Amino acid sequence: MRDLLRATPVALAFLTALSLPAHAQGIKVAYVQTSVLLEQAPGRAEAEAQFDKETGGYRDQIKRMSDSLNALVADFQKRQATLAAAARETQAKGLQAKEAEFQRRTQELEQKAQGRQNELVQPILDKIKAAIEDVRVEGGYAMIFNADQGSPIVAVDKSLNVTERVLSKLKGTTAAAAPRPSSGGTPAPSGVTRPNP
Repeated sequence: MRDLLRATPVALAFLTALSLPAHAQGIKVAYVQTSVLLEQAPGRAEAEAQFDKETGGYRDQIKRMSDSLNALVADFQKRQATLAAAARETQAKGLQAKEAEFQRRTQELEQKAQGRQNELVQPILDKIKAAIEDVRVEGGYAMIFNADQGSPIVAVDKSLNVTERVLSKLKGTTAAAAPRPSSGGTPAPSGVTRPNP
């Protein structure tokens, strides 16, 4: 689950500075590192422990089925030279059917596990998104980018990093107040609203 959490994208608007019109040069932007937010988000460890607890039975069942299938295949391989052609073909078809059933059941269990993981992770992602939006509004930022490795951003001013402020919001602590835009500054972008709690 940890790898999936790190890989899970937080819904952010990915716009590059090159795509901004020339008149938007004064827009205030910042960035976060979503991998840090996901790793340190309150509730992540508990969700991971709950997921591991709930899906342990799935893993055990898959292992038992795999061990059973492997034993049947090994037994067939030892005996196939002594079997008549018709018996060998019948048993080979039986093994193929068991393998297909194993694959079907494994996929079914993996889908259940994935669905449960999504249920456990979604509230954490929602809180991260809300905290990012709060920091964006409070700081007067037009945009907050994700600057994790693999993002389209190749260079960034480290003073624009608001990851710690977002973490403070997530953890319920007060981060250092960000400077508000002056009364003559850039207005807040239209169409952007605070999420409903």
